[in-house]
Amino acid sequence: MDVIHQCCAGLDVHKETVTACVRRLEPGGRVAKQVKTFGTTTGELLRLLDWLSAEGVAAVAMESTGVFWKPVWNVLEGSLKLLLANARHIKNVPGRKTDVKDCEWIAQLLQHGLLRASFVPERPQRELRELTRHRTQLVGEQTRVANRIHKTLEDANIKLGSVAADVLGASGKEMIRALIDGQTDPDELAELARGRLRSKLPALREALRGHLTAHHRFMLRQLVDHIEYLQRQVEQFDQRIEELMAPFAPRVAQIMTIPGMGLRTAHNVLAEIGTDMSRFPSDGDLCSWAAVCPGNRLSAGKRQSGRTTMGNRWLRAALTQAAWAASHTKKTYLSAQYRRLAGRRGKKRAIVALAHTLLVIVYHVLRDHVDYYELGHDYFDKLQPRRLTNYLVKRLESLGHKVILVPDEQAA
Repeated sequence: MDVIHQCCAGLDVHKETVTACVRRLEPGGRVAKQVKTFGTTTGELLRLLDWLSAEGVAAVAMESTGVFWKPVWNVLEGSLKLLLANARHIKNVPGRKTDVKDCEWIAQLLQHGLLRASFVPERPQRELRELTRHRTQLVGEQTRVANRIHKTLEDANIKLGSVAADVLGASGKEMIRALIDGQTDPDELAELARGRLRSKLPALREALRGHLTAHHRFMLRQLVDHIEYLQRQVEQFDQRIEELMAPFAPRVAQIMTIPGMGLRTAHNVLAEIGTDMSRFPSDGDLCSWAAVCPGNRLSAGKRQSGRTTMGNRWLRAALTQAAWAASHTKKTYLSAQYRRLAGRRGKKRAIVALAHTLLVIVYHVLRDHVDYYELGHDYFDKLQPRRLTNYLVKRLESLGHKVILVPDEQAA
């Protein structure tokens, strides 16, 4: 095999130790190896850096093992050429599993150019990722706490969720606070309703008649305090994310021209893929990395599976959410594509396909620095008009009609 790096190193990273192997191809063709073990504290990692630099190492490869690779990456970044590889792609030969053998195997694969690097963005983008991902988890926790509030109300025979569309809206919160403070009269509780909810006062009075105990009040008080705390946390994260996103405001505005893409979704997408599309050779590479395209598993001329692979789950979740929103837009290309696919492939597959389309659009918007151009809801009809005409004629004939087609110019 061809040698790509004359001198390189492989690291087997663990929580408390790093085993490093320096592999060097000497002029006579002989391969020399040196193996040392270091700790993972900052001082030990600096010793590792000094040793690798003294040995003249040109490139270093390591596995992406949980979060343990991050301290090593932070110390070596900027001084050496680093490569982070998927652990599934560099499994060692069965039966020879030791730290020394692992780092030697990684170094050997790196020397011959057999490792594929994972996408590791620059530090500012990594920090932005942590903010957007943590905000997503906070929003998910809000949903879980809201479900617990629903559960507690149901346990107290309070059927507020059956009448009010949003139990934690302005009216719902006032009613829950009144219940916590000891108010039990359903008439007085119903009078707290606002807006359109007041048109449902009779049903609301019946729904608020229950059996609230001291235990229910305690649970509701803790849950309401928890969800208000989470809301304050989300607001603080939103403020911090917007500060860091300020230099990329034009890119955010361009992404928001795409149907289904809101401000938070645009932030999440940019935090995951960045603004520089040159790191992805094509839109297909980006979609493959995000795992929003069909899998490719072919053997003996038979396609065995088309399941999507494992990719960036945070980006995929953001795109899926945007796809659901885009599918409900009116008179757009994306909603037409969803309806076209959902009828014959199912709603879930159609959503994944729409997420793929959204990511392709994002790629070209960021690469070409342009706004989204709407193709129109009738794009597919104009794409193959004769095929659509034949299909509609056959449908009408199957219903017992005789169809005669007259061109517009003759009909006029």
